[in-house]
Amino acid sequence: MNKIIDTHCHLDFDNFDIDRDEVLERAINSGVKNIVVPAIDLSSCHKVISLAEKYESIYAAVGIHPNSSATWQPSWLAQIKNLANHDKVVAIGEIGLDYYRDYSPRSIQVEAFRDQVNLAAEIGLPVIVHNRDSDDDLLEILLNSNLVNSPRPGVLHSFSSKTATANEALDSGFYIGFTGPITFKNAAGLRQVVKMIPLDRILLETDAPFLAPQAVRGKRNEPSYLRHTAEKMGEILGLDYAEIAIQTTKNAEYLFGLPILPSIS
Repeated sequence: MNKIIDTHCHLDFDNFDIDRDEVLERAINSGVKNIVVPAIDLSSCHKVISLAEKYESIYAAVGIHPNSSATWQPSWLAQIKNLANHDKVVAIGEIGLDYYRDYSPRSIQVEAFRDQVNLAAEIGLPVIVHNRDSDDDLLEILLNSNLVNSPRPGVLHSFSSKTATANEALDSGFYIGFTGPITFKNAAGLRQVVKMIPLDRILLETDAPFLAPQAVRGKRNEPSYLRHTAEKMGEILGLDYAEIAIQTTKNAEYLFGLPILPSIS
């Protein structure tokens, strides 16, 4: 079975408290090799690391989500940096900007995002970037950071923006992550964006428990459903499932420094 990697899943959320072991078993049985679990605040930084310590297939990212940044303190950087030293922390994230919900003042979001991007560049970890209605400010921060000169800058997660935004990110070395919405009936525009992205720069994500693919829409999303997104990716790009699985797994292994397994096992 060709292995795939869920590069963004909030498996620490309480949505999974009642059946987390069963969720992981289903993921393994569906061919999911690894899962990257990003934090959203300081409390969840500790939770995702605990999950990574408990489960061999799980890796963690630490950082402050823009919607959790209203009380941002620059002193938090030292805590994030210390947590990022853990062997199973593979990225700084989930970080970014969210001008849709505006749970945090935009000026504070920008400060928190810029500080964490600079930290990632300093310690040599990629970033997992959340972007909602904030293309211009987000790109200004990313593309003027030292991440641009790094071999593994990061990923624009659950991409739903313009092709121009994707192209600017790609030109600076970033990867693009796609989630269940590429399978939605009304997502023709997003599927056109997928066609424009080189396969060697695409990552597969669930963003579980959110954004379940069309075939299971309305259910709690989980890593075993990643196969639906991978299959749709193949349909969009005119490739078979094995090609999608092999290349996106290589992409994730490289970007996050994950253990490399044979593409087919």
